Order: sequence, then C-alpha cells, then structure tokens
Amino acid sequence: MPLVSTADLVAPARAAGRAVAAFNVITLEHAEAVAAGAERAGRPAVLQVSENAVRFHGGDLSAVAAAAAAVARACRAPLALHLDHVVTPELLHAAHAAGIDSVMVDASRLGYGDNVKATAEAVRWGHARGMWVEAELGRVGGKAGEPPLHAHAPGVRTDPAEAAAYVAETGVDALAVAVGSTHAMTERTAALDHALIAALRAAVPVPLVLHGSSGVPDAELRAAVRAGMTKINVGTALNTAYTEAIRSHLSHAPATVDPRPYLTEAREAMTQTVAHFLTVVTTGADGTDGSGRPDRSDGSDGSGGPARADRP
Repeated sequence: MPLVSTADLVAPARAAGRAVAAFNVITLEHAEAVAAGAERAGRPAVLQVSENAVRFHGGDLSAVAAAAAAVARACRAPLALHLDHVVTPELLHAAHAAGIDSVMVDASRLGYGDNVKATAEAVRWGHARGMWVEAELGRVGGKAGEPPLHAHAPGVRTDPAEAAAYVAETGVDALAVAVGSTHAMTERTAALDHALIAALRAAVPVPLVLHGSSGVPDAELRAAVRAGMTKINVGTALNTAYTEAIRSHLSHAPATVDPRPYLTEAREAMTQTVAHFLTVVTTGADGTDGSGRPDRSDGSDGSGGPARADRP
C-alpha cells in the first residue's frame, strides 16, 4: 500500500471524534511491529522518527526514513511517516529531502514569543513545500536531556486562550498540549485533565495531540479522545515491551548469541502493544473504527489472540 499522509489520517479522525495513534520508531523492528500491529488491529497508524532517534543513527535521517517508508509501503494497513520533536531547522529541511511530509516542530523550551517566532518560521517554510506541521505549547515533561518536570506543576498546562492565539499566530496544523501526561513514563498512572482537553478543543481550530501517552491508562485515553484529542503519541510502551522480551529471553537462554530469536520475540511484544493501543484510541462512540469493525480493545487483538493489556 502506498504511504499516506499524516494529514489524511488526522483530518477524518478528528471529524469523526476518533483518534490516530502514532508510534515512535528507533529500530527496524519497531517499524515492522507498528506495521504488523496496524494490520492485526485493522487500523491505520503513523510511524514517527524523533530527532533523538536520528541522533542515535549517527545524525543521518535518510536511512531510517527510507527503512520506515519501505515497511509502510509493504503494509496492508494505511501508514503515514512523521518526524517528531524537530528542534533544528537543518533536520526540518532534511525531512523534506527524505520525502517526509509531516513534522512536529518543538520550540516549547523557548518562551512564548520565541516559540511563536521559531514555529511560525518553520510553518512558513514547511507549508511552502506542502508539509503538515505540528507544534507544542505548554510543557510536556520527561524529554531527554531535560530535568524532571511534574505534569501538574504550576505553569505547565496549556492555557486555552493562549493556545488559540498561538495557533492563529503560527498557522500550525496541529497542536501538542500539556494536559497531565509526561514523556518516558514506564507505569500507566497519569491522570489527564479532561475538562482542559475539552476547553482546548473548543478554543483551538486544529487537531490536538497528546504526547507521553505510554503512561496513560486505557480508560484515560478513551476519555481523552472523547474530550477532543486526535493524535495519540506512543513511544516508551514499545521500548518497554521490546526490552522486557529481550531480557526474558536472555535470562532463560543466557548463552544465546544469535540476536534473531530474541528480536523476533521483541518484535512480537511490540506488535501486541501497537494493536492494543490502536484499538483503544481509534474506536468511536458507536463502538467501531468508522468502517464497521468492532472495538477489540477489551481483550482481542483482531487476529483471535489476546491483546497484551498488561504490556502497554
């Protein structure tokens, strides 16, 4: 199946009151697991490569982007490719050169005025080249290289009036907001501010994005989608599944030197995690994903097997 655009997944989901799940990719196994999980759940998804992942791959976006795109094209479910947490203009430009048509520009570390200036400039550059641009207002803590930031600290949450002004000033296509989640959570204990999500949805004319969704319980995610969240970003939950599977395999077979057996188990663990998140966040109020397929988030993964509800 050809690559689809992030915009073509997000817009209809928002109109239908559903969400799109976006998964961060580090290794080839991550990308393959997202594709397999999307097929298993019968849902579309977004493959995301973050600036940190690009740095891990030696600072060269082209190879990991090409690999993710190849996996997406071979997938029977619609997949989009997105560049996440772009801090430098150079990487934004590299995304376009690599054929990626959607990016998240992260200037949230800056003060409001500088954030607006940097984001508006990125939006102008990206829109001139047909790119879809997401940005962040508020502070979603837990990012690599930053000191710990409590999700409920004063001044962290996104203000609806400020968000409306920010969108108008920058022209962004989607807005990541701080509503109680945190990046890099390994326990699903986050409590979201659903009243704030609803207020942001009413104030902002573009789709809302939830970062740090790995730490958000299923019921909280469903409520967040009902309140107005459209794009749900998941990263750490895949890494947790990946690492636990490898650790378990090696603890039982410490003499293993061929990585394929434990990487196969790691990929399957991530696949189950992807399928579970997809069924949780893409199901509408009518109990389907918009194509008549039932919600399987209560225990099935779309292939007759159990979803790993304990894993995400």
